[in-house]
Amino acid sequence: MREIVDGVFELGIGYVHAHLVVVDGGVVLVDTGLPGRSAEFGRALHEMRRAIGDVTTILLTHRHPDHTGGVAELKRRSGARVVAHELDAAAVEGREDPPLTFLQRLTRPLVGDAESVTVDETVAADGPISVPGFRAVHTPGHTAGHVSYLLDRAGGVLFAGDAASSMRGRVRKSPGVMTLDAGQAAASVARLAQLDFDTVVFGHGRAVRGRAVDGFRALAS
Repeated sequence: MREIVDGVFELGIGYVHAHLVVVDGGVVLVDTGLPGRSAEFGRALHEMRRAIGDVTTILLTHRHPDHTGGVAELKRRSGARVVAHELDAAAVEGREDPPLTFLQRLTRPLVGDAESVTVDETVAADGPISVPGFRAVHTPGHTAGHVSYLLDRAGGVLFAGDAASSMRGRVRKSPGVMTLDAGQAAASVARLAQLDFDTVVFGHGRAVRGRAVDGFRALAS
């Protein structure tokens, strides 16, 4: 685990990142990593001198099990509220089996399925959510209900999920073999390029700091 900016921590869980954000009154999680790995949050919180009970909200960027794998267990242990976009909520709650790319179908037995969980707050439009300081930006493409979150801190911190990734410090497109709609994904990168933020963190790839939005503008152009 490492601190990206003040109070924003990145936790590596296998090949995916989850993020812990210290806020007034507790801790917010952005995604929960792979199935069967929720204990890693307990260790991370202990390192932060916090506990599972301090987690008040879990923000999900999208429905894929490498991002929702620990959400049910963490919600049971903490009582946290779960937030997801309305277009991915049915899959998170186990009410539908959503479409997968060929590679996702191939790797599903290896990754495993996330336990379903009730979504307490659905995102239906861009804008502020129930957690002060955060706002949601619908960024479809990787999934229909993919949503990124912008935190008003340290010049702006974007939690991009899988709307993009990074390699060698540069913003990259999310791999096409894992993306449901490449056209929507490109449009989402362009939408993020219109925002203003200094730091971006990803589900896959290292954080980019210092006018990080410029990487999105270069990619969109």
